[in-house]
Amino acid sequence: MGFDLQDLRRRIGAHGPVVRVVIAAIRGSSPREVGAAMLVWDDGQSGTIGGGALEHEAAEAARAQLATGRMRQQTTRALGPDLGQCCGGSVTLWSEIYRAEDLDSLDDEVILRALRTDTDEPPLALRRKLALARSQGQRPDPQLADGWLLEPVHHPETPLWIWGAGHVGRALVDVLSPMPDLDITWVDTGPERFPSDIPATVTAVPVAEPAALVPHAPENAQHLVLTYSHALDLALCHALLLRGFAFAGVIGSATKWARFRSRLADLGHRPDQIARLTCPIGDPALGKHPQMIAVGVAAELLRLGATDELKKDRRA
Repeated sequence: MGFDLQDLRRRIGAHGPVVRVVIAAIRGSSPREVGAAMLVWDDGQSGTIGGGALEHEAAEAARAQLATGRMRQQTTRALGPDLGQCCGGSVTLWSEIYRAEDLDSLDDEVILRALRTDTDEPPLALRRKLALARSQGQRPDPQLADGWLLEPVHHPETPLWIWGAGHVGRALVDVLSPMPDLDITWVDTGPERFPSDIPATVTAVPVAEPAALVPHAPENAQHLVLTYSHALDLALCHALLLRGFAFAGVIGSATKWARFRSRLADLGHRPDQIARLTCPIGDPALGKHPQMIAVGVAAELLRLGATDELKKDRRA
């Protein structure tokens, strides 16, 4: 994860000053990892640091912090019987007030700040991490040292293109848009095809000929093809095979896929190329309701992402 600067901007724009509460360190077991954060304002909150009594207590403390105006504070809580939790560890929380005027001073890649105002020199280890991030693009893990907190700014790393804004497309956006690592582009043939309440994290693109947009998608993008038209789905599959992709899935039956394989072969694609397309997508055992399809597709993408991460770890 990391410091979600875009979400912070949106929340401040909508609600005014907010407190960002982040897990800065853990010992033993914890419901969430270091870097997990939530935003709290006078009458609401977003995100989560694990739920339960810890989160409730932290949210109340954040609202009290807004009332007093104390810019930063650090607390450590044991996750034991006094909180009604049995994790057995402890968490250190860093709570910080942000206002609109604070946003321009935040770095776009790495954010480093001190709890106290009487220190101006971060620890050597954090200075080295900051230097590597700026000179070589090495993304540091969130970490707390000597009253200083270092966090990378979150940037979604996985481009996902959803082709089609019908019932299944809408269900997919509902399920997938909260996932922080997905940069979602949603395409259909006209603005009237989209709902009025598109999530702020999703880029909707109405275009008369969606297949003409495929060359503009990153080659490492994932694609979900589920338009209202079989002809349009086929044109998108053809264009995607010419472009290249990390994953491409098509909604459909075994009969539809058999026809597509034949027509894609007629268009000059080899069997091994066509086999890179996945059809059907999701888990048919879950059912055909749009939300059921969306849950199955989300699980498929999560498994794909986990496999890619495992491969990266083995190469490292």
